[in-house]
This record gives sequence, structure tokens and C-alpha cells, in this order.
Amino acid sequence: MAEIRRKLEKNLSNDRYQHTLGVAYTAAALAMRYQASIEDAELAGLLHDCAKEYDKKESLSIAEKSGIRFSAADMAAPQIWHAIIGPVVAEKRYGVAKPEILSAIRWHTTGRREMSLLEKIVFTADYIEPNRDRADNLAEMRYLAFQDLDFCVYRITADTLRYLASKQIRADQKTEECYQWLKEVKKYDDK
Repeated sequence: MAEIRRKLEKNLSNDRYQHTLGVAYTAAALAMRYQASIEDAELAGLLHDCAKEYDKKESLSIAEKSGIRFSAADMAAPQIWHAIIGPVVAEKRYGVAKPEILSAIRWHTTGRREMSLLEKIVFTADYIEPNRDRADNLAEMRYLAFQDLDFCVYRITADTLRYLASKQIRADQKTEECYQWLKEVKKYDDK
């Protein structure tokens, strides 16, 4: 993992690298709390944004060479491209092949229906890591993450959907599906 840290430090801006370390730290802490693999959580946290700073041309090239086809909705939301191509970059550039880790990287931005424990951990860690300071209800989310991870993911998706609606930005369908899935399965209520 030390070699991956060195590569990331060289390949990411300082702010992005500090964020990455915060996500890795938080993911490891959440893994301890929920009895998941600490190593897998830390590694997925380290690599969750490994493709974040690629420009449009590089991102499209990686997608094309890897057989990834962006949907029309994906094309309209370049801010999530790094999550779509991230597993490819993690595997080819950083040598990670474990499907669970690659899936956590893939879904860390939007979430999805039937998320695994590791996916929920990285999704949440990305939102609450110590360097974050702009999200609404951040202190509450940080507390909630260690009390009830499913409810925390539900609240993060609900807050994200509300925020995007207030900015008149179309939410990713996977985020909406994640929200609805948790609402249905866990019977959560927005009140």
C-alpha cells in the first residue's frame, strides 16, 4: 500500500491527495466499526479518486480502450466519469484486481441499489472525511455513519438529491435508485 500512496502523491494535486488520505482513514475506521476488511476499505479509499484529475480527452480515451460506453446521462455528467473509469485505472495503473475494491471505487460517487458493505463504507467515507467542510449536516452525518451506516447512506443520498434539485441539476439515476432502494428495504421516511 505504501507504493500506491507514493504513486498517488505524485499523480494527484496536493488537495486531492489530502482528500484521498482522509477517505482512506475514514473508510478504515468505518470498516473497523462494521467488521469489514480494514485493508480493503483503506485501499478502496486510497484509490476512489485515482482517475479524478484526468481531463475529458484522457477519460474518454480510457473508457473507449476499456470498452466502457458512457450513456447519454453519463456524458452530461462529466463529474462522475472518474468513478466509471476509476476501476480500470486502479487495476491497470495500481495493480488492484479485487472485484470488491473495484466495485467500491465504481460506486463511491453515485451509490446504487443493493450496495455491498464496502461500497457503503467508501461512499460514506468520501462524504464525511475530515477534510470535508461544505456539506450540509456534516457533523450529524459523521456521527450517524458510526451509528447506522444504512441510514447514513440514505440521508446522504436524500441530501444529495435535494441539493441537486435546488441547483436544477439532474441527479444520476443510480443515486435515485440507491435512495429508493434504502427507502423501500429499510422503510425509511423523509420526515
